[in-house]
Amino acid sequence: MSGPIGPAPTIAAFSVVVPALDEAANLAWLLPDLRARWPAAEIVVVDGGSADGTREVQAARPDVAWLRAARGRARQMNAGARRAGGDVLLFLHADTRLPDGALEAIAAALRDPAVVGGRFDVRFDHPRPIMRVVAWLMNQRSRLTGISTGDQGIFVRRAIFEAVGGYPDIALMEDIELTRRLKRRGRLAALPLRVTTAARKWERDGAVRTILLMWALRFLHWAGVGPTRLHRWYYGRDAGG
Repeated sequence: MSGPIGPAPTIAAFSVVVPALDEAANLAWLLPDLRARWPAAEIVVVDGGSADGTREVQAARPDVAWLRAARGRARQMNAGARRAGGDVLLFLHADTRLPDGALEAIAAALRDPAVVGGRFDVRFDHPRPIMRVVAWLMNQRSRLTGISTGDQGIFVRRAIFEAVGGYPDIALMEDIELTRRLKRRGRLAALPLRVTTAARKWERDGAVRTILLMWALRFLHWAGVGPTRLHRWYYGRDAGG
């Protein structure tokens, strides 16, 4: 296990890759916020075939790189990484908000050449106590296992991302598989700054039910059940690709 050696990245070396599918409302808020906070960072949005107002959002943001890719988060994020020019890649869901000082915290963590990437702590945008418990459990589990989920905002050195082959082209658990690969290359930083992510699926399906479902899916993934089948179970009738 070895980490890359090189100077600490500057904010100009960052590319923020945002996979999107029918996220016009979230992008309309997220993109101006990112640009206002970090005017020197590159922002790449990868659309997986949206049918909402994403094109209108695109037309209003000439300062953001846009491209289309085959539907699926892994494929979209890999396409965004190929398009991006930064030495550091931050993969951010369209419904997730970065805290103040996020890119500066990543740059500080990457001053250690043994650190190949990492993630943030997470909190939800809903005040229910159960959601605070869920966020705490997610953060503690991630610290104990070194495994991260996309909701936490995964960042990685480009050279390492390319060396591990990027995100595996699977329908579900692509974030877990990526961080497993990254752990073999070096240390992953668990940043205490908290991103804020949407609780919409948890609210729609119920927090306890969703927790049990996620535990079951991770166990089945570990036991060898294929990602395509897990994707169908996770998304139900919405599992289109």
